[in-house]
Amino acid sequence: MPEFRRVLIANRGEIALRIARACRLLGLEAMGVYSEADANLAHLRLMARSVCIGPAPASASYLDSSRILRAAKLLGADAIHPGYGFLSENANFAEAVTDAGLVFIGPAPSVMREMGDKIAARRHMTRSGVPCLPGTEGALPENRSEVETIAAQIGYPVIIKAAAGGGGRGMRVVSEPAALDVTVEGAREEARRAFGNPAVYMEHFLCHPRHIEIQIIADTHGNAVWLGARDCSVQRRHQKLLEEAPASDISPSVIAQLGERCAAACRDMGYVGAGTFEFLYENGSFFFIEMNTRLQVEHPVTEMTTGIDIVETQLRVSMGEPLPFTQTDIRTDGHAIECRITAENPDSFAPSPGVVSQWTPPGGPGVRVDTHLYDNYRVPAHYDSLLAKIIVHGHNREDALARMRAALSETRIDGISTTIPLHARLMNHPALIKGGVDVHYLERLLELKNP
Repeated sequence: MPEFRRVLIANRGEIALRIARACRLLGLEAMGVYSEADANLAHLRLMARSVCIGPAPASASYLDSSRILRAAKLLGADAIHPGYGFLSENANFAEAVTDAGLVFIGPAPSVMREMGDKIAARRHMTRSGVPCLPGTEGALPENRSEVETIAAQIGYPVIIKAAAGGGGRGMRVVSEPAALDVTVEGAREEARRAFGNPAVYMEHFLCHPRHIEIQIIADTHGNAVWLGARDCSVQRRHQKLLEEAPASDISPSVIAQLGERCAAACRDMGYVGAGTFEFLYENGSFFFIEMNTRLQVEHPVTEMTTGIDIVETQLRVSMGEPLPFTQTDIRTDGHAIECRITAENPDSFAPSPGVVSQWTPPGGPGVRVDTHLYDNYRVPAHYDSLLAKIIVHGHNREDALARMRAALSETRIDGISTTIPLHARLMNHPALIKGGVDVHYLERLLELKNP
C-alpha cells in the first residue's frame, strides 16, 4: 500500500489552508508552493517547507506541472494533493506524478481521462444504470444532414456540449432547426480553442432544471459510499454562488436509489478518492451531466450534515486505508448552506482586486468560515475571485437560513467590493426561502434588477 509523510499542496488560498489542516490532523508534513503574488498567503504559515514556483500568472506557476514536480523533489514530498481547479483534473499531470514515484491524491489517470471525456463518461454511466439525458452516444458527425436528423430525433431544444468541456465553455443551446448549423460550428470552434479538442455531442435541453450533486468517496479495497445530495442550483453563467445540503423537496428514497447507482459506478470503474456526480433534476427525473474527479468547492455542506471530514478521508484512502465507515453508517443531520463570497461587484460581477483593509468573520453556533483572508491582504487579479466560504448548519432549512442571515450581517470585508450584499438579498428572497429554485433563477433575478 502507498505510504507518505510529506504532502505537497499544489494549490493556493482557502483550499490549500483546508488541506494543510487535514494533514496536521493526521501527523503529515504539509509542503507549500506559491507564486510571486502569493508569498504572504496564510496557508504558508502552516507549511513545514515551501518554495516559490514562478511569477503571478497561473500559466507560469500553478498550471506548470514541471515546476510543481521540481518543487516536490526539492521539498522531499512523496505525495501531491491538487485541491480543486488548476491541475486537479489533469490526467497528464496525475500520470506525471505517479511516474515520478509520488502518490497522486485522487483517482487513477485512466479514470480521470474517462470521466474527463464527457462522451466516454456518458457511456459508462449508461452501462452502470445512471440516468442520462436523451442524446448522442458519441461525438456529432461532420455531415450536416446527419446532425439535423439527430437533433430532430432527440427533440428541440437541444444543447451542444464540448466532449472535453467544463465551466460552460463549448456549450450552446439551440431552440430551432434554423440555428443548428451555425451553433454547432461555433461550439466546435470554442471547444477547440478552450480544450484543444473540437469534438462536441448533443443532448436534450431541460428548460427549468435544478442542479443536484451526489458526493462519493471510495477506497482501494473496492468500497464506495455516497455521502448525501447537494443542491447547487443558484448559479450565474454556470458558476455556483450558493450550495446547500441536503437537496430539499426531493424524496430521500429517490436520492438513495441514485446514490447507490453512483457508488456502484465508482466500484465498477475502480475509482479511488473523493468525487462528485452532477445531475439535472426536472419533473421528478434525474439526468447525469458529468463527474468531477476531485474535491469540490462546496464539500463543506456535506461535511456539516454528515460529520465526515472528506479531506481527511481523501488522505487516508490515498494511503491505502479502507474507508472507516460503511453506507449504513452514513446519516444526514440537519441542513447546511454555503455562500461563496467573491471579490466581485455584487451587481455587475466586475472583478474587484485590491487590499482588504479590514476582515471581520462571523461566528456563533453552527457557523464555519473557510478562508485565507487577513487584514491588509491584497487580492490579486490573476486567480479565481473566491475570498471566503461562509457555511452554516441548522436543525432544519429554516434554521440554516436564519443563521446565514445573521452570519452575513456580521461579516465585513472592507476595501474592495464583494458579493456579500447579493447573498444577503438572496437570503431574504421569497423564491429562495421557499426552496427548489432552478438553475436560471439567479440570472432571472439579476435581469429584473438590471434590465
